[in-house]
Amino acid sequence: MVTVDTGRDDWLTLGQASKVLGVAQSTVRAWSDAGRLPVFYTPGGHRRFKRDDLDGFLSRNGAGSRPRNAATVLVVDDDPRLRELIRVNLEYDGMTVIEAATAEEGLRALEADPPDLVMLDVMMPGIDGWEMLRRVRERHGIDSLPVMMFSGKTEGGSELAQAGGANAFVGKPLDPIGLVEQAKAMLRVRVTMG
Repeated sequence: MVTVDTGRDDWLTLGQASKVLGVAQSTVRAWSDAGRLPVFYTPGGHRRFKRDDLDGFLSRNGAGSRPRNAATVLVVDDDPRLRELIRVNLEYDGMTVIEAATAEEGLRALEADPPDLVMLDVMMPGIDGWEMLRRVRERHGIDSLPVMMFSGKTEGGSELAQAGGANAFVGKPLDPIGLVEQAKAMLRVRVTMG
């Protein structure tokens, strides 16, 4: 039986690997499950990663550690459970997710590392989703970045979203599978247009 000496620098835990790669632990899990990142399982079922494998992954995929072909989605919602639900489902499908709990965080994340798609909640404290959408469109243009809005208040939501420059509007509660499919469709449209 092979065991890992966790005191050695060349084997890293899931948490340590996520820090090296600069992504959430669930992203590292998804990449290792998909075979994109080599992983060793301890007899207790814990994941361990070789430092050399992580360094090789970073050098192949560039700064920021996301694979070149992986779409990046910015999810902006003040509900951490909903962000997690969205993140886990998108990551399972191979996407990289950046999370923001407020519109202010979302706008900063957008400037720091522009995503391929923004998923934006309407009802948030402080700056709401409509105002963030307005700022995104003002700064980046109407066709530069697909935006999906979502809200528990669905009456008139589609019309407001379209008028504000959003590409889609989804009512809550969210259907995770439908959400992923819609995200993939929006990303395909962006690739064919870009």
